[in-house]
Amino acid sequence: MSAVFRKPKAVKLRALRRPGKFGVAGRSCRELLRKGCHLLQLPVPGSRLCLYEDGTEVTEDYFPSIPDNAELVLLTEGQTWQGYASDIGRFLSVFHELHEGLIQAAQQLLCDEQAPLRQKLLADLLHTVSQNIAAETRAQDAPWFEGLESRFKNKCSYMRYSCESRIRSYLREVSSYTSMMSAEAQEEYTRVLGCMGQKLKYVQYNGSYFDRGAEAGDRLCTPEGWFSCQGPFDKDACVSRHSINPYSNRESRILFSTWNLDHIILNNGHKSSCEKSDVLRHWHRLC
Repeated sequence: MSAVFRKPKAVKLRALRRPGKFGVAGRSCRELLRKGCHLLQLPVPGSRLCLYEDGTEVTEDYFPSIPDNAELVLLTEGQTWQGYASDIGRFLSVFHELHEGLIQAAQQLLCDEQAPLRQKLLADLLHTVSQNIAAETRAQDAPWFEGLESRFKNKCSYMRYSCESRIRSYLREVSSYTSMMSAEAQEEYTRVLGCMGQKLKYVQYNGSYFDRGAEAGDRLCTPEGWFSCQGPFDKDACVSRHSINPYSNRESRILFSTWNLDHIILNNGHKSSCEKSDVLRHWHRLC
């Protein structure tokens, strides 16, 4: 059918690295391209259209098959687009350096987005980048300290206390099994527990594991407070790639308390249950 007699097809058009989408209608790919370039003030020569979803280039032959309200990206000469992966890659490339441009772009995309999955991804991204991770004191991030005793003046001190308390509870749990031992084994079991307790007390119950201000070899997180799961004790790695930053907000701090320390990395590369070790090195969230 000649383009002259076709019903105009309405699409949502966006330019690369620009927030916002615009409604454009045309009877052909060429007409859409011309109108889009005029609207976005881009040069027509060398420009082309592609699907936002997967980067497929829209040609005159392909134009009739695209649905109404399809999302298209207008690319100028030299620009490329691989679909959703391009947006994700762009966000990740600047994610480590939080700035207003990233937040504004994500907010704009979220306002215009209709697909539930992409809405969820953008909402999660905004939730993460908007967190007050860098704040350390109670004055800088009062909501983080809600429900905690006033003696905790900064996040690191509470996280160190949290780790010490957790390891003390593990030791108490192990000690509770003494009565289950035979009379012959109780004496040796008590002696081993005593040695374990002395070692843990000497290293202050390894409270530095949760302290992002501790030396690199003494903590389990990044200097920003991010923890990455190492997987269950009988696996080589965490297939789900869990991560969490309890320093970010109150909700993450509380959620982190449900993540369990339950294994260590031994010199031979194998993992072992912490109940059989005096050092708690790594942890994982139960899947």
